[in-house]
Amino acid sequence: MNLKIKVLTEDHERKKFKCGKELLDNYFHKQAGQDAKRDLSVCHVLTDIDKDKNRVLGFFTLTTSSIAWDDFPAELTKKIPKSYSVPLALLGRLAVNESDQGKGLGGILLIDALKKCLEVSKNTMALYAVIVDPLDQNAIEFYESYGFIMIPGTEKMFLPIKTIEELFQK
Repeated sequence: MNLKIKVLTEDHERKKFKCGKELLDNYFHKQAGQDAKRDLSVCHVLTDIDKDKNRVLGFFTLTTSSIAWDDFPAELTKKIPKSYSVPLALLGRLAVNESDQGKGLGGILLIDALKKCLEVSKNTMALYAVIVDPLDQNAIEFYESYGFIMIPGTEKMFLPIKTIEELFQK
């Protein structure tokens, strides 16, 4: 496999993608392109450029977000002034095509998303963490395996940029 992650274009075969989660499939088929055109998120797709560069093996979306200082875990907001919202990157969706699941592609997509967020945070605009809103228990376990932490009182998980930076320095 010669994998490549690129920004979604009209050439990518969205209708053939099926991950088995109706919410994610419908988003990718009907909304991902519209969100990109409206500058609401950027959708990145994973393809095998040797086999069929337009067949989507998986995708993820990134956008900016924030969370109120009071809603973030107190141990992490000690050094942040109370008047601030905590700036975040939202990894809104991440999915792998059913026929390609079990090959580690979800991890490849996640690592690429984290690298992109780290680069933005260090070179373009400040981000305190990457946040996700897992769809189900399997997603929670997937993100936990990469160090994401549940935000108490919410269904959201996060990984601080400092932790991401440390991971890539090893």
